[in-house]
Amino acid sequence: MNVMRTGMLLAFMTALFMGVGFLIGGTGGMLIALVVATGMNLFSYWNSDKMVLRMYNAVDVDQKNAPEYYGIVKDLAARAGLPMPRVYLIENDQPNAFATGRNPQNAAVAASTGLLRALTPQEVAAVMAHELAHVEHRDTLTMTITATLAGAISMLGNFAMFFGGNRNNNNPLGFIGILVAMIVAPFAAMLVQMAISRTREYSADRRGAEICGNPLWLASALNKIARGAKQIVNEEAERNPASASLFIINPLSGKGTDSLFSTHPSTENRIAALEAMVEEFRQQPAAQQQAATPATPVEEDPQDEPPSPWGRDGASRKGPWS
Repeated sequence: MNVMRTGMLLAFMTALFMGVGFLIGGTGGMLIALVVATGMNLFSYWNSDKMVLRMYNAVDVDQKNAPEYYGIVKDLAARAGLPMPRVYLIENDQPNAFATGRNPQNAAVAASTGLLRALTPQEVAAVMAHELAHVEHRDTLTMTITATLAGAISMLGNFAMFFGGNRNNNNPLGFIGILVAMIVAPFAAMLVQMAISRTREYSADRRGAEICGNPLWLASALNKIARGAKQIVNEEAERNPASASLFIINPLSGKGTDSLFSTHPSTENRIAALEAMVEEFRQQPAAQQQAATPATPVEEDPQDEPPSPWGRDGASRKGPWS
């Protein structure tokens, strides 16, 4: 089903890209747009992860230079039954994270230094579990290619301003066609991108809570990340707004409105959904609870929360990133 949805999405975005080309340059423009879109789809399939990681100057880390962060991801991947992804660190004060890659075998997860400084180990684990959920659901390819094509459509719409005054551009709709290319097409691409991102975040939140073992850790992390996103500007994201949907929280504004024009669902709504999961976790059969907890014995939590494989006193353990 995910493969079919991805194919339909790519077909729609390619058709939209061709439509903009037609409005700018007629049949010739449409054919050029088709060639460009096909090339972009192929290039994005194989290189979208590298493009995004390079865009944010992400640095590859391992067990030697970031043992706790890397260890958290490794443990979570094992719990989720996923191949170990590549692990990256982004030098950015805004707390945030994203996942990318065309499939679970070629996935990468990235967290900002701001996120590792601001969150406890349990909250970091919950965030990375959310990103691994995107990997497991194969959202990463869809979201990354959508971001690439949405950015290209917006760029092509901007080009329409320069082609608009040329009477020899074979534009069949004249000035109206130029306006559609400039405004309507990029707006439609933005709506598709937002709708995809918003629907997938709830699913990744739920699966992420299951992987890490406690929905309240993710709820707490989302609250901190949302506050940080409001206060700290992510300059790389501002320069590449089409990539905003990749992040766990909107890096552009951090606004909490759950509207059609938001790249992410309301943080308050996401937290409420996670809090509602707590009772479900408590009602799970004993066998399921045992499977969801780590094999190493830990002290019983006084608030009846699932035990943490990353330490109880998260505030006193910051790891090598502090």
